Amino acid sequence: MSSPARTLLRRARPVAALLLAAGLGACRADRVETTGSTYPIDVRTRHPIVLADADRSLDVFPTGIGHIDPRQRADIEAFLVEYRRYGRGILVVELPRGVSPGLAGSVERTGAEIRRLAAEMGVPAAGIRVANYPVANPTLASPLRLSFQRMQAKVADKCGLWPRDLGVSDLRANWSNEPTWNLGCATQANLAAQVADPIDLVRGRPEGRIDTVLRTKDLGQLREGKDPSTQWRQDGQTNVGNDVKSQ
Repeated sequence: MSSPARTLLRRARPVAALLLAAGLGACRADRVETTGSTYPIDVRTRHPIVLADADRSLDVFPTGIGHIDPRQRADIEAFLVEYRRYGRGILVVELPRGVSPGLAGSVERTGAEIRRLAAEMGVPAAGIRVANYPVANPTLASPLRLSFQRMQAKVADKCGLWPRDLGVSDLRANWSNEPTWNLGCATQANLAAQVADPIDLVRGRPEGRIDTVLRTKDLGQLREGKDPSTQWRQDGQTNVGNDVKSQ
C-alpha cells in the first residue's frame, strides 16, 4: 500500500469510529423519540372527570332540648332519601364525645331521634352503626355526623397545580400558545359536583313512558287540521309565536 493511501486510512479511522459510535447510540433501547406536542391541550385530558366511591356526610347540630328542628329534619330526610337510592354499605351516625355536661343528654336524644326517623324512612336498624368521635374544643358547636359511601363524580387530579411557570422563565412554553395546566380544572370540578347521578356521565337514561292522553289529543287535532302546538300568549292577548314570526 502506498504512503498516501496509508495516510488517508489513518485519518479516516477516527471519523469511522465516531460515525459507528453515533449509530450505536441511536439504537439504544432507552432512547425515546416523540413527534408533535406531548402537552395535553384538551381540558378533558388534563383534568378528566372520573367515578369513584367517596364519603357523603351531613352535620346535625343538637339543640338544647334534644329535638330536631324543621330545617334539620328536612336536611336529614333528604340525606336519607339519597342514602336509600345511592348509598353503599351502612349509615354511620357519629356522636361527639367530650361536650359540655349540659349538652351530653341533648346529643343522646338527638341521636335517638335520628335513628327513629331513619327507621320511619325504611332504613333498618342493622344498616346503622353508631360511633363516637372526640371533641377537641368543648366550647365550640359539635355536630352529630351522618355519613355513608356512594359513587360520586370528581376530577381525577388536584386543582391549583402549576407545573409550568407562567412567567418568562420557559420560552418554549411562552411561545407554544397553549393553555395553562390549571385552566378549566375548576369548571370540571363544578360540573362533577352538579351531577346528581354519576351514571349519567357514562350512559344516557332509557326513555320513559309516553303521555298517552296528550298524544291522543295531538293526533286528534292533526286529523282535524288544527295546530297541536302550545299557544303561548303574552299579556293575555298577543301570541308569542306571531311576535317571533313578525320580527
